[in-house]
Amino acid sequence: MSSGVAPTLSLPGDPPGGRRALWVWGIGVAVYFVAIIFRTSLGVAGLDAADRFHVNASALSTFSILQLLVYAGMQIPVGLMVDRLGTKRVLAFGAVLFTIGQLGFALSPSYGMALASRALLGCGDAMTFISVLRLGARWFPARRGPLIGQVAALFGMAGNLVSTLFIARALHGLGWTTTFVGSSVAGVVVLVLLLLFLKDHPEGHEPPPVAHAGAAFVRKQIAAAWREPGTRLGMWVHFTTQFPAMVFLLLWGLPFLVEAQGLSRSSAGELLTLVVLSNMAFGLVYGQVIARHHAARAPLALGTVAVTALLWASVIFFPGGQAPMWLLIVLCVVLGACGPASMIGFDFARPANPPERQGTASGIVNMGGFIASMTTLFAIGVLLDSTGDDYRIAFASVFVLETLGVVQILRLHSRATHREREQHVISRVEAVHVPV
Repeated sequence: MSSGVAPTLSLPGDPPGGRRALWVWGIGVAVYFVAIIFRTSLGVAGLDAADRFHVNASALSTFSILQLLVYAGMQIPVGLMVDRLGTKRVLAFGAVLFTIGQLGFALSPSYGMALASRALLGCGDAMTFISVLRLGARWFPARRGPLIGQVAALFGMAGNLVSTLFIARALHGLGWTTTFVGSSVAGVVVLVLLLLFLKDHPEGHEPPPVAHAGAAFVRKQIAAAWREPGTRLGMWVHFTTQFPAMVFLLLWGLPFLVEAQGLSRSSAGELLTLVVLSNMAFGLVYGQVIARHHAARAPLALGTVAVTALLWASVIFFPGGQAPMWLLIVLCVVLGACGPASMIGFDFARPANPPERQGTASGIVNMGGFIASMTTLFAIGVLLDSTGDDYRIAFASVFVLETLGVVQILRLHSRATHREREQHVISRVEAVHVPV
C-alpha cells in the first residue's frame, strides 16, 4: 500500500542533530515538563480546591476554563513571538510566569486571587509547547519532526504522571500550601538551566533574517498560515482528538470516578495514572508509525476519535449507572491515545508552512484542542449544576464537539494532502538544484 507523501528529505542546511541537540532540546522539554505539572496539578486537587474556596462545580470548572482560555488566546501571539524573538526568550518569560502563577495559587487566600494565579499560570504555560516544537525543528533534521514532537509530548505526559502520583499524595500528607509552594521550586530550577545552557539553534544554522513590519507583518503572517489547508486541517485534528483526555485529566476525571462510579480516591488516582502511562506508550508508537508512513496520519486520528467515542458512550450509558472496573480500565487506556493523536495536527501543519512561519502555524493548530477542552469543561460544569450532578448528561456533551471536528477533518483532508504533494514535489526539485 502506498504511504502517500514521502517522508521529508534531508536537505542541504538541515540541522545535524546529535548529542548536543538532545541536550539543548532536553532543557526545553524540561521546561515543558514542569509547565505540565503545574497545569495538571488542579486535576488531582479539584475536590480539595472546592473545599478550600467553598465553590460549586461551575465555579470549580472556571479555574481550568480561565487557564485554558488564556492558553488558547495566547497561541497565535506566542507563535508570532517565537518566530520573531526566538525560543530562549519566550521560554524564559513563560517559565517566570508559570512559576509565579503556581506560587500565587499556593498562597491565595480567596477564590478571586486563585483565579488570577491560574490565569497567570496559563499564560506562562502557553509559551512552552510551541517553543519546544520550534527548538526541535531548529536542532534536528526535518525527517525527525514527527518523532521529536511525539517524544516532547511524552515528556509532557510524564509531568502529568508526577501530578497524579506525587502531587495528589503530597496534598494529603503535607497540605495545600506546602505542596504547591514546594512544587513551584521546580520552575526556578528549569529557568536557571534554560538561561545558562539553552541556545536557539546550532552554530552555522542561523535562520535567515525576516523583515518584520509591525501590525502589517503580523496580519500577513497569520493570514498566510491560515490560508494553508494543512494548517486548518491540523487545527481541527487537534481540536477533535485532544479534549476528551484533557477534560478527564485536567478536572472532571477524578470527580466522575469518585462521585459517579463510586471508586475510592486512591483507585481513581490509579486510573488517571493509567491514562498518562497509556499516553506515553501510544506516543512512541504513533511517532514511529507517522515518521515512516505519512498516509497513516488521518486514519490514526479518525480511528482514535471513533474508539474514544465508543468507549466514552459505553461507560457513561452503562446500565445501572456504574461501569465495571474492566470497562473503566479500557476507557482510560483508550483516552491515553488522545494526546498522541492530537500531535498529528502539527504533522499536517509543519510541511504546509516555511520555517519562518512554523511558530505561527503551530500556534493556530494548538488553539484547537484547548478551545475544545475549554468549551467542554464549561459545558460539563454547567450541566452538572443544572441537572443535579447527572454525569451522563454532562459527559454526553463530548459527542457534540467530536462530531463537529470529524466533519471538518473530512472536509479539509483531501485539499490539504493535495497541497502537500505539490509542495513535496517542489522541495525535491529545489533539493536537486541546491549546490552542496
